[in-house]
Amino acid sequence: MFKFLFSTEDHLFRIKKAEKLHNLWKMNSLLLLSAVILYAWMAYLGIGTNFLSNGAVGLTPLEYEQQKFWFLIGRVLYALLIAAFILFIPSLIYYAITGIPYQKLVILQQVVLLVMLLERLIWIPLALFNGLDWYVSPLSLGIIASYLFDHAYPIYFFGAISLFQIWIIWFQVTFIGYLSEIKKRWLWVIIVGLHIFYWALAALLAFADQYIINGWFG
Repeated sequence: MFKFLFSTEDHLFRIKKAEKLHNLWKMNSLLLLSAVILYAWMAYLGIGTNFLSNGAVGLTPLEYEQQKFWFLIGRVLYALLIAAFILFIPSLIYYAITGIPYQKLVILQQVVLLVMLLERLIWIPLALFNGLDWYVSPLSLGIIASYLFDHAYPIYFFGAISLFQIWIIWFQVTFIGYLSEIKKRWLWVIIVGLHIFYWALAALLAFADQYIINGWFG
C-alpha cells in the first residue's frame, strides 16, 4: 500500500495488466483492524470524551468507568462501519460508472483508507497537546471557516476538506483515469461531486453526533 504513495504509475501499470489479484481480503482485514486499533486508542487517550468529564461529578467511579467502556465500544463499532464504507461503497459506485473490475477499485479504496488513517494519526498529537478538534486542524479549511461562520455545520463541512482529501481526489482521478476510457474532465466532475456529498454527510454526522452522544451518556 505505501508503495502507491511514491511510485503510483508503476503500480497502476501492474494493476491494469493483472488478471488475478492476491491478498485482497488480507489487506482489507488489516486495514479494518488498523482502524479499530486507532479509534480504540483515541478513545483510551480520552479524545472526544469531554462530555464524560463534564458529567463525571454526578457519577460514581464505577459508573464513570462503565461510561468510558461503552464509549470505547461505540468508537470501535464506528471505526468498523466507517472503514467498511470507505472500502466497499465508493468501489461499488465507481464500478457502476466505469466498469473497472470491482476488486481493482477496492485496491484504490484501500489506499484511500490508508491515507485517511494516516491523517487521523497525525491529528492525534494536535488534539492531545493543542486541544484542536478534527474540524479545526491546520491541515483543513475548518480553521478558516471557524472565523467566517458561527454555525457548527459549515465549520464541520469545511473541516472535512483537508490537504489529505485533495490528494485522495487527485489519486482517485489518476487511478480511474488510467484504468478506464472516461475523459479526465468528467472524472473530476464525478469524483469531486461525490466528495462534496461525503463531506456534507460527514458534517451532518458530526453535527448529529454531539446530540446523540450527549443524549446517550447525559
